[in-house]
Amino acid sequence: MDLDWHQQLGSSLLWLTYSFLIAGSVSAISIFILARTTTWGRQFWRLTWPYLDPRRSYKPLFSLALQLFLALAAVRMTVLFSYWYQGFYNALQALNAKAFWLMLGIFGVLATVHVARALIDYYVGQAFEIHWRVWLNERLTQDWLAGSAYYRGQFLDQPVDNPDQRIELDIAAFISGSRSLAFGAISAIVSLVAFTQILWNLSGPWSVGSIEIPRAMVMLVYLYVIVATLLAFKIGHPLIRLNFLAERLTANFRYALVRLRENAENIAFYQGAAVEQQTLGARFAAYISNQWALIRRTLKFSGLNLAVSQIAVVFPFILQAPRFFSGAIKLGDVMQTSQAFGQVQDSLSFFRTSYDTFAQYRATLSRLDGFQEANQHARALPHVQTQPLADALHIENMSVYRPDDRDHPLLRDLHLRLSPGEALLIKGPSGSGKTTLLRALAGLWPHAEGQVQRPTQAQALFLSQRPYLPLGDLRTALAYPATATAADDTRLVVALRHTQLAHLITALDQTNDWSRVLSLGEQQRLAFARVLFNQPAIVFLDEATSATDEGLEHTLYTLLRSELPGSMLVSVGHRSTLDVFHSQVLRLDGHGGWRLFAADRAGIHVASGTPGTDADRVPGNGAVVCG
Repeated sequence: MDLDWHQQLGSSLLWLTYSFLIAGSVSAISIFILARTTTWGRQFWRLTWPYLDPRRSYKPLFSLALQLFLALAAVRMTVLFSYWYQGFYNALQALNAKAFWLMLGIFGVLATVHVARALIDYYVGQAFEIHWRVWLNERLTQDWLAGSAYYRGQFLDQPVDNPDQRIELDIAAFISGSRSLAFGAISAIVSLVAFTQILWNLSGPWSVGSIEIPRAMVMLVYLYVIVATLLAFKIGHPLIRLNFLAERLTANFRYALVRLRENAENIAFYQGAAVEQQTLGARFAAYISNQWALIRRTLKFSGLNLAVSQIAVVFPFILQAPRFFSGAIKLGDVMQTSQAFGQVQDSLSFFRTSYDTFAQYRATLSRLDGFQEANQHARALPHVQTQPLADALHIENMSVYRPDDRDHPLLRDLHLRLSPGEALLIKGPSGSGKTTLLRALAGLWPHAEGQVQRPTQAQALFLSQRPYLPLGDLRTALAYPATATAADDTRLVVALRHTQLAHLITALDQTNDWSRVLSLGEQQRLAFARVLFNQPAIVFLDEATSATDEGLEHTLYTLLRSELPGSMLVSVGHRSTLDVFHSQVLRLDGHGGWRLFAADRAGIHVASGTPGTDADRVPGNGAVVCG
């Protein structure tokens, strides 16, 4: 069937309009149905709709509409090229020079439009992916950080594995996979309709014995590809699980390597290289075992796809050869048949050949949705109810439990009050719950209950035994969690001098991994400098001077009391030298009992006896012994 090229501009625009309306409507309905009826559809909807919601911004939907139009334009260009092949080869067969040069001119126009469309499509698609990735990265990062889910997630029955990989790798794979699979499916279906019509017009009857099958080529190509697709689905189904395991096992091995690097000094001191080698070997062996299973399954899957594709190359020529040699059709018709057959075969085969890609996409989708769900569950874990109170610390009915034993609490029914300028020292044997109590006061420990009123946000600062030093310059590490600029350097320099870190004054602008550059003692002094800079209303110190000698510890605590006289201190420590800096001492026994003493500023308790023994302890209620 010859094409009137003079009318193709108007015809193509009309075709694109109808196709756009139909494809857009069918796509929207299909997504809605999948989101209601399938697990992966619901996962896709939860991850995608917040970005596409026009109430947030119309731009993503506009970009999608433009990409849909460009995808349909690609299909239309392929149809026009199909008719060009027919006219070009017919001109060659007829030795028609005028028609030959005319077809070359038409080819120049088609090629120019095709190249322009491809470049625009590339730019629009990449811009869409970048904008979506920026938005989704920010959303999932905020979701992970909100409510301390990044920490509390470890207390879930099934903690999420490798959140760093899910944010860094899976987001990119999800976005590119969503776009390529969605528009690939739309293009395949539209191409299938368009080229089935062409193939229908070119197809003739096929005789099998005394039976004549009309339009046999269309029927045969559909039968051929559908059978191949069903076989591919059966062979490729295990790829979903294998690809999911591949991502998890790769991340587990990478995590073990990162831990080895971060703890290199401790491992070297312990001479633990052999043990680490076994750990790395076991994780790598699990990954390799899964890779072999993936390779074997992929060989079967790819082998079927390659065989199906190669047979499809000669199939249309075999079917049309009798009609060509009889003169019923021309060479251009044969070439157009081959091209149309290939397009129909490729369109029908899209869901077969993309099965392994979809398997990887399903795994990525499950990991991202599982990540969101884990963050939600982490925030839903119980925690101590904390109310903001600017100038005091009130603890009422606080009980703290072990994760696996609620019948025997570490601490039961604690009542405590601190006023500005007062300080509390928490003591007790190892494992009695001193650090866990601080975690509960911070709202991080899910196995606790009670009510806490205290300064919150920037007015509360927690100092751990090993301070956290963020990546960046020293100014950032010193001011953390606040931010500092060069205008704050005077205060930062004073803080460094007070904490005997004057040698770091010239390094404020230097960027480094300061947790590796500074000794633990220097890091703890830097944490005290951080307190001086932030000037919080309450400071929680968990053995924050364990890496310093008693003289330096005395200096640092004296500094806090002189520079921040109105701040409250809550310290965890074992040294008796700390008593002189605290007005009260809370002693835990790890079995639920506790004693609160007024501390003698000479460093000894006024109360006699051994607090917390079975003879003195009042389980669950505690006692206040005043001097």
